[in-house]
Amino acid sequence: MSAPTETDPFSVEGMVIAATGGGGVLVSELCRALAAQGSRLAVLDIDASAAARVADQISATGARALAVGADVLDRDSLRAAVARIEDELGPLDGLINGAGGNRPDATTSAERTFFDLPEDAVRSVFDLNFLGSLIPSQELGRAMAARGKGVILNIASMNALRPLTRIPAYSAAKAALGNFTQWLAVHLAQEVDPRLRVNALAPGFFLTEQNRFLLTDEGTGAWTPRGRAILDHTPMARMGRPADLVGAAVWLLSDASAFVTGTLIPIDGGFSAFSGV
Repeated sequence: MSAPTETDPFSVEGMVIAATGGGGVLVSELCRALAAQGSRLAVLDIDASAAARVADQISATGARALAVGADVLDRDSLRAAVARIEDELGPLDGLINGAGGNRPDATTSAERTFFDLPEDAVRSVFDLNFLGSLIPSQELGRAMAARGKGVILNIASMNALRPLTRIPAYSAAKAALGNFTQWLAVHLAQEVDPRLRVNALAPGFFLTEQNRFLLTDEGTGAWTPRGRAILDHTPMARMGRPADLVGAAVWLLSDASAFVTGTLIPIDGGFSAFSGV
């Protein structure tokens, strides 16, 4: 990893960063932005073709990227990913835990009340969003712990700060991830090395494939009542754009935040600050 200069503590040049969920809307934007600033990206996704698409976009700019098909709930898959990353890109400096998402059948509705939510759907959402960050933090974090330095950046959610209606499994999982971010930050600093840092971003409302069915009408593309309510409670009066995550991510991955660990940073246009009146 290239050491930041005194005049540029935000430098991420030369860092080797792995990103799970790298084929998705938000994390792929982070991968492209970090690569543009000189990082070497390992784009991990259970959909190998999605990972390859993002890695190819990065490589076309002349930056370094590696596509890795990996399942965040499969330790063998992640161990193989670490071996490839370190062989082809170098020792890991950072991990973005970005794999996650919700399922329609884990979401309450007029047709599916809370009392009818299927256990397997709830478990699937919780496992993906919580264990899907814990297990990579173990398997990829182990490589950084061996070197005594590294950064884990979890992609949590506004649900980590307050539960949102209709999505109990996703809300519970992201709340657990926020708590785990704090726990792991303390554990690594005290038990392994204080140069190992763990932080999280809490995105507000960004329109993605996972939530589009809740926020827009499939036929017209108009905002649903839920989508309109979100805008009405967001002081900046818009949905987030993927690029809105970049500045905070660069700060938390770089040495500009060398004394920052265990934090959860809202990127939400003021949603979490607004009482509604």
